[in-house]
Amino acid sequence: MFQKITPPERGRAIIKDGDGIKVPENPIIPFIQGDGIGPDIWRASQRVFDAAVEKAYGGKRKIAWFRVYAGLDALQIYGNDDILPDDTLNAIRKYLVAIKGPLTTPVGGFEYVCLNCAKEQNGEDGSRPKICAECGSPDITMRFRSLNVQLRQILDLYACVRPVSWIPGVPSPVKEPEKLDVTIFRENTEDVYSGVEFSSGTEEAKKVRDFLVEMGKNIRENSGIGIKPISPFGTKRLVKKAIQHAIAQGLPSVTLVHKGNIMKFTEGAFRDWGYELAKDEFRNEIITEQELWADFDGKMPEGKILIKDRIADSIFQQVLLRPDEYDILATPNLNGDYLSDATAAQTGGLGLAPGANIGDHIGLFEATHGTAPKYTNLDKVNPSSVILSGSMMLDYMGWTEASELIRNGIKGAVEQKTVTYDLERQMDGATKMSTSGFGNAIIENM
Repeated sequence: MFQKITPPERGRAIIKDGDGIKVPENPIIPFIQGDGIGPDIWRASQRVFDAAVEKAYGGKRKIAWFRVYAGLDALQIYGNDDILPDDTLNAIRKYLVAIKGPLTTPVGGFEYVCLNCAKEQNGEDGSRPKICAECGSPDITMRFRSLNVQLRQILDLYACVRPVSWIPGVPSPVKEPEKLDVTIFRENTEDVYSGVEFSSGTEEAKKVRDFLVEMGKNIRENSGIGIKPISPFGTKRLVKKAIQHAIAQGLPSVTLVHKGNIMKFTEGAFRDWGYELAKDEFRNEIITEQELWADFDGKMPEGKILIKDRIADSIFQQVLLRPDEYDILATPNLNGDYLSDATAAQTGGLGLAPGANIGDHIGLFEATHGTAPKYTNLDKVNPSSVILSGSMMLDYMGWTEASELIRNGIKGAVEQKTVTYDLERQMDGATKMSTSGFGNAIIENM
């Protein structure tokens, strides 16, 4: 299965178990250090994870870490511009749960790939090849060079899950950050992130424009053109996972976020398909906002989950002015991207924002910030995004005791004002800690 990596001998694979997973006492978990600040924050994070598991289970459980490669460090092992090796994809597929640091995402970079044989293609002058040079197939598609996007699409990790809540003591730009406690479920594989774009001036863009003009649409000449696909399949499985999370966590509402007043057949359809899924599969557990007022005079029946929807621009105001009215936001890809960062800004920024990309069984947990290359090897930046993502990972595995210890450790370190520079410069009387030093403070406060 693997060409240049070897799994740890003392460890067992997590396996599928119905709709969930079954985790052994010594699970093998692949990890990607990441680029830029990735190695610094990973070293601190791994020590925190191991300390939490040891403290929670007294040696009865232990993670067998399995280093896999992506991004710049993959070039040192695999060469040939192979920044996302098959070894890494196969490891995540086999072991189901993995965690990663930040990976470099170039702006504007893309490549073409054959859907038949999966070989990368190079078209003349940046244009799409007509047929695959390897197998002759005409099924050529564009694929962004963003490793984060590739991982989500190749592994079909269709739900980007971003919990956002405030840690007491963390500086915030809003007056009452404690009122925001929301989890965003962002569809991860469709929308404008699907990579269906045509560059201005290319023959492909001209053909698409000509077709749209023939269909009665007014498109300026030499436009760059992007396609925004949103499907019933992609929408419904995302909304299903959001409602399942609400049921599991005992949360009172799920809000469908869309711009359906303008994009009626994509984002408007997202809303309609979301309600349809909720009624078809969770009829006994949910009530819609329309039903709430029509049938119950606005009084929420006990034990039900409220399904409602909000226009995308409105929800940006709502999470600032009335954040405690929202528990789960289910969104198309682009809206979720914006909202994830906007809500994180209210609770301390991306340095404290955890995230995960989850499919039917695979869970890939990740830092939500970038690589910050100017801080590489300086042992300076806040590792909390990866650490809190690891806490999410432990919850996903059912190791909730260890996860709680991690959250306690971060809360304690912040309360003592022993924090990294990004927080120290905003907190009176704080002590500035290195990345590794902050990891130690978290462990001491578990």
